Amino acid sequence: MDDITALILEDHHRFRVGFARLDDAHGEEQLRAIWEPLALHLEIHAEAEEKILYPHLLTDSGGEDAAEETDDAIRDHNKIRDGILAAAEHPAGSDGWWAGVWAARTENSEHLAEEEDEVLPDFRKHASLELRTELGARWLQFFAEHPQGAGLDFHNKDPKEYIEEHER
Repeated sequence: MDDITALILEDHHRFRVGFARLDDAHGEEQLRAIWEPLALHLEIHAEAEEKILYPHLLTDSGGEDAAEETDDAIRDHNKIRDGILAAAEHPAGSDGWWAGVWAARTENSEHLAEEEDEVLPDFRKHASLELRTELGARWLQFFAEHPQGAGLDFHNKDPKEYIEEHER
């Protein structure tokens, strides 16, 4: 079975490739064909992390910085969602659309770096391989249960409320 941290890293790679593809796209049709599935994947990924990874990070599986890292991640997810929503208000390729995409892209790049340099190494250090593998199976099941985001409600979350709800 797959370790959840490896599955998250695979998604991160897909995000980088997707944003790079936007750089080479021409015209509204190509931009939409790349952006719409990328934006949806960003949304589903954030929901999966918030349902599966971060609640466990807030236990003894995350180390002493878990609450701070979780707060930062929830804020990052909110900013990425805000960029996606901003882009959706404009035609693909317009200045307003690019502004929203750029906001999502820059926030996502920062978020990926923080997760890869801080959150995931801390989690690997404190969580057993058995737990990481169990969460990997839940990650795959989450995506299977929500094809194309079915049944998910993409909305910003209050980081403080999220931490209070999930801290043990």
